[in-house]
Amino acid sequence: MNKLEQFDSDPPLRAVRTFEAFARHGGVNAAARELDISPSAISHQLRLLEEFLGQPLTSRQGRNLILTDDGREYYRAIRSAFAVLRSATDHVREQSSARQVTISLIPMFGINLFIPRLAQFLADNPGVDVNVTYANHRSYPSDAADISIRFGTGHWPGYHSEPMMSGAVTPWCSREFYQRHGPFDSLQALSELPLLHDEERGTWAQWFHRAGVKHPAALQGLLFEDGQLALSAAQNGLGCALLREPLITGLRDSGELVKLSDLTLDDGRAYCLCRRADGQLSREGVNLYSWLKSGLGG
Repeated sequence: MNKLEQFDSDPPLRAVRTFEAFARHGGVNAAARELDISPSAISHQLRLLEEFLGQPLTSRQGRNLILTDDGREYYRAIRSAFAVLRSATDHVREQSSARQVTISLIPMFGINLFIPRLAQFLADNPGVDVNVTYANHRSYPSDAADISIRFGTGHWPGYHSEPMMSGAVTPWCSREFYQRHGPFDSLQALSELPLLHDEERGTWAQWFHRAGVKHPAALQGLLFEDGQLALSAAQNGLGCALLREPLITGLRDSGELVKLSDLTLDDGRAYCLCRRADGQLSREGVNLYSWLKSGLGG
């Protein structure tokens, strides 16, 4: 049996870790100090990995050991994996030593409602670390947060959910856009304006139908992946967007955004406060959940 046959299909992980440290530091001695092994052990592990891969990853340049082109390419391929491992490890270690609670949010809710009021919660709960992550509406089942704010019908397997805020929308544009295109003497006039679409173009079609407005079968306009992007486009005068008023009260009150009609469209979806049904919240989690349930402090 030759040396290559001694390996299975998985790479020798100790050797890969050694190579990553060597490549990141750019030298044998620095890698040896980090891993708390001798420089000769570093060289041995590098040779072991090269035998497994069947090609040299390093070469001698005088007294120094440097990466070959293949070595640089291999390092680029594995460094992101090690970054993920370090981040996950740090996260677990931090959770075990601190009062932490993780919440996942849709960007529009987080930016416009949660974060502006978060200081109030932190003032009432000193010493709590709140980890805020994105709630990806396309893959909710993979959400590992303690608490999440989701948008939908409220039915997600494995989760307990409570309606928190209506998803009803009304049409809005920036003050500058209104001054440039308005005033509008009828709702029909809105169908002729540049429209901004959040995730799909069908919502505007539904609103026009509810308003009794004739519109082109295929509505044009900029299409954005989420509401926060559509809101930003509206703020920058790119068109009219269907927005949820409770999330833009500051922009409404300042006059930056102008409501074009009080007619609402509610498709039954809502912002929901969710927690996993198979686990118990920590004391910090219960406090945050209760604060959210009360309407983010009123």
